[in-house]
Amino acid sequence: MAGLRLQGIEKSYGAVHAVHGIDLDIAEGEFAVLVGPSGCGKSTLLRCIAGLEEVDAGTITIGGEVVNDMRPRDRNLAMVFQNYALYPYMNVRENIAFGLKARRVPKAEIEVRVRRAADMLGIGTLLDRLPRQLSGGQRQRVAIGRAIVRDARLFLFDEPLSNLDAQLRDEMRTEIKRLHQELGKTMVYVTHDQIEAMTLADRIVLLREGVIEQEGAPLDLFERPVSKFVARFLGSPPINFIPARLDRDGSGLAVRCGEGTVFALPPERAGALESHAGRDVILGVRPEHITGSSHAGGRREHLVSHQVTIDLVQPTGTRLYGAFALAGAEVLAELQAHDVERPGETIEVLFDMQRAILIDPVTERVL
Repeated sequence: MAGLRLQGIEKSYGAVHAVHGIDLDIAEGEFAVLVGPSGCGKSTLLRCIAGLEEVDAGTITIGGEVVNDMRPRDRNLAMVFQNYALYPYMNVRENIAFGLKARRVPKAEIEVRVRRAADMLGIGTLLDRLPRQLSGGQRQRVAIGRAIVRDARLFLFDEPLSNLDAQLRDEMRTEIKRLHQELGKTMVYVTHDQIEAMTLADRIVLLREGVIEQEGAPLDLFERPVSKFVARFLGSPPINFIPARLDRDGSGLAVRCGEGTVFALPPERAGALESHAGRDVILGVRPEHITGSSHAGGRREHLVSHQVTIDLVQPTGTRLYGAFALAGAEVLAELQAHDVERPGETIEVLFDMQRAILIDPVTERVL
């Protein structure tokens, strides 16, 4: 097991600058997820760590050793790809054991490692099957098994669940999370799926156009985003953005959304925002922080009431999402199943202003 340090990593493909001076430290045993939209540089960065791409500048250090000039096979890494990359004419046992045989590991030890990995992944009864006889989820388990039998110091995952359906992705996320807990190995995982990032990571590294927009624990990014981009990227359904103005309201501050809609801010937040009074802002509030009045929780002094007409109802079982218009924006509220029966109903909702964020509409940074 080893930690990973990236210092000043640069990578370009002709005129395309894919990675811009990335600095990142990943501790031993940490599960770090590189996440972001397509083209943000996350897979390129992973391939640079693996040695599949040469960096243009900067250093990559694994376990205290600079590996820039090492071949991929000499870096002692294990990698799981989006496509399973299984040998079609080898059975499961032979696929998992292939890398160990190439390294001339004794046959008895290979069998022990293969059996242990197969049992951990729930494929112990499939060792004699060929890849074509397996489901997509089983094939991905074989690919992961081939990685974990290695005594690698770093595990790299490049969007390994992208080819699976929703149910299998849920199952495999659980398996990978459990695997990390059992092995205690340092893992770096690339995905564009924010649900995977939130559920798997000890630490999320959110990339945007080749730079790190924000990094930290999942809940830190979710609850304290530094920018509109971070707030929008994390969360499902996504956060609501409402055009507004921050005004003084007596001795405090309030957010004014259109004509006649005023949401007072909690007094403890006013001090930090005082210098922004009188300016246009974007009010960001997540659907789960807009609730029906009869089911509100938390400290009620932070909850601000507002009458809305529900335009769209989206039931999901025990709860539903109701959409309504505010200041020219469509806003989504997370309600209980029977708070509203059909579109056109007018109900009272409560905004949790302690959990809301204010964004500068010019810089798109959170105030």
